[in-house]
Amino acid sequence: MRFLKTKLNGICLIEPLVHEDSRGFFFESYSQRDFEANGIQEHFVQDNISRSRKGTWRGLHYQLPPHQQGKLVRVMEGEVFDVVVDIRRGSPTFGQWFGTPLSAENKRALYVPPGFAHGFCVVSEVALLTYKCTALYSPLAERAIRWNDPKIGIKLPLEPDPALISPKDKNAPSLDEAEISPFF
Repeated sequence: MRFLKTKLNGICLIEPLVHEDSRGFFFESYSQRDFEANGIQEHFVQDNISRSRKGTWRGLHYQLPPHQQGKLVRVMEGEVFDVVVDIRRGSPTFGQWFGTPLSAENKRALYVPPGFAHGFCVVSEVALLTYKCTALYSPLAERAIRWNDPKIGIKLPLEPDPALISPKDKNAPSLDEAEISPFF
């Protein structure tokens, strides 16, 4: 696996070593040894699966301490444009975002540590995502930030379909209005 650093400290794009032949392909999607060797010490406790259709927007989600989650996101079918926003008050990149295509074809994964809000827009007809989480889902700690907050300025390759954005995500507060605990 190759661990590629991004402009946001802690966010890591992971490219697997793919073994491909006439039968198909094989790759390790997660190796605790490789993650630890690259400074990611997280212990994953929950796996989630999400299936959505083209134009769906999900996010920007996060959980407050002590339930904050790190995530390892991978697309098993289709393609999404995956987005993270630094919500660590005091961080030099607070409020900045990073986005990247994740697809079944490129087989990349994105590691999102605690202290970042996460979301994605489906750009293929259908997308199936799996993500490992470092903390269990806690409905009382869950929060969201509005994806189209002009202060953040996320640029998506596809405008989400308003009918495919949940009411919770449509009504999420801006970054300035969001409840954010210090992570940093």
